[in-house]
Amino acid sequence: MTDRYKWVALSNTTLGMLIATINSSIVLISLPAIFNGVDLDPLLPGNVSYLLWMLMGYMLVTAVLVVTLGRLGDIYGRVRIYNLGFAIFAATSVILSLDPFTGGKGALWLIGWRVVQAIGGAMLMANSAAIITDAFPAAQRGMALGINIVAAIAGSFIGLVLGGVLAEWNWRSIFWVNVPIGVAGTIWAYKSLRDNGVRRPGKIDWWGNLTFAAGLTAVLAAITYGIQPYGGHSMGWTNPWIVAGLAGGALLLVAFGVIEAKVAEPMFPLRLFRIPAFTGGNAASLLGSIARGGLQFMLIIWLQGIWLPLHGYDYEQTPLWAGIYLLPLTVGFLAAGPLSGFLSDRFGPRPFAAGGLLLMSASFAALLLVPTNFHYGVFALLVFLNGFGGGLFSAPNTALIMSSVPAHLRGVASGMRATFQNAGMVLSIGVFFSLMVAGLSGSLPSTLDSGLTAQGVPPEAAHTIASLPPVGTLFAAFLGYNPIQELLGPQILGQLPPANAATLTDRQFFPDLIAGPFHDGLVVVFWLAIVMGILGAAASMVSPRTQPATDLVTRESELIDELGVQPLTPIPASAEPSRRD
Repeated sequence: MTDRYKWVALSNTTLGMLIATINSSIVLISLPAIFNGVDLDPLLPGNVSYLLWMLMGYMLVTAVLVVTLGRLGDIYGRVRIYNLGFAIFAATSVILSLDPFTGGKGALWLIGWRVVQAIGGAMLMANSAAIITDAFPAAQRGMALGINIVAAIAGSFIGLVLGGVLAEWNWRSIFWVNVPIGVAGTIWAYKSLRDNGVRRPGKIDWWGNLTFAAGLTAVLAAITYGIQPYGGHSMGWTNPWIVAGLAGGALLLVAFGVIEAKVAEPMFPLRLFRIPAFTGGNAASLLGSIARGGLQFMLIIWLQGIWLPLHGYDYEQTPLWAGIYLLPLTVGFLAAGPLSGFLSDRFGPRPFAAGGLLLMSASFAALLLVPTNFHYGVFALLVFLNGFGGGLFSAPNTALIMSSVPAHLRGVASGMRATFQNAGMVLSIGVFFSLMVAGLSGSLPSTLDSGLTAQGVPPEAAHTIASLPPVGTLFAAFLGYNPIQELLGPQILGQLPPANAATLTDRQFFPDLIAGPFHDGLVVVFWLAIVMGILGAAASMVSPRTQPATDLVTRESELIDELGVQPLTPIPASAEPSRRD
């Protein structure tokens, strides 16, 4: 293996991960422009499902498919699956930008093709870390994976800024931007990458794939739909369909575990969980991903619904400026990632992985002390530290996971790692929105009722609006709408004195009204994030007392890497390291 090739592999896979994760968030910040472009009001009750699937569809599909696609990479070649993913991603970007419909059909076109695009993104995510691990010797893997993983995580925040900028010009441009990058990356990948990893023929575990995909989809979809109101309740946890989704999904996942323990070639090799570093690293990745996803959503609502309007920004401009004001978060990731990867190669990954999550928890605790109308310098420093902690954690944690498994299982291990990370992002939508709604439910109705009646809104109308589920108010703020204007509508506003109507719809009224209740919800959300960070740090420090046999297998593959002799053909059964232990 040439020294040049490993840098080509790192560059291309980092580009692939960057474009895949940018697209997980670029739609997030562009939703107002997208729904205006297809002439659909996302806040109407019948359209909330479109909004939720636009938010979670891409992340849900990648969470479900990455393990299967990593396994296919182990069998048929990681580069082959990765290259196909780049091609699918580029092609679907063109199709998405050509949406010919409006209304519900236009939204379904985007949701459906985003699902197909997510298949390509999952192919990239499932195999990039394995390709890098194959290409780099053990002494440099932390640095290489650090660059790749931090680019991937930073992509989710870069997408916020990029989506805001492009949506200001044309909503279709958020898909156009992928086309030249996707085409160039695909051609480059097909010309430059080659399979250097250990490949072994195998069978696809169809029953395992089916039960895993159906079970995880049911659970994650039910949790996400749980934030919608049902039967007079502010959330939908009593909805029979949601209960059935949670119970049925859990049963399918139990069946999946039974199947995996019995089949000869499982999709999800449960024996990998006997490796403490693999188990602890994935547990930490899941917890850290949930905490980070919750931070992203809560900070966007905080900025768009309260802080930016208070500081003179129109609601229509808040999605763009929320992305810009969150840049310190991205800078923190970019600053810490390669550095922590380099240091973990020299001093070991565990202290940096655990230290990163503890720093994230400390920044969450400090954000609890910040008033809702904060000084931006303090806020920027705290989100930078949060991003720095996330970057400090990600590279060593990935190196810890990927270096703990046998070489021939790196593809599936990479997919399993991505599953925990992506599932955490989807879970964060349901978990943190539910907690925020629970926090708002206690104080927001009375605050809205008194604030509206004080400005002359008829008591019946004020009470009706105050009784609406808080999730509608959150979505309005999240999408850059003026919530009071949307809730009152032109009929009620037209009946009020002009001065009162102007007061109700200006940039000051709603932020002042919601600041207290929002902070109540924020306290609940951030405390959970703090606990998750601490538990994740503890999981990162899990290590075996003695070196297990699987580590000996891994060490043999590392020696092969270091000697520069990677087998391109399957290892005969008589020569398998596990048979010689």
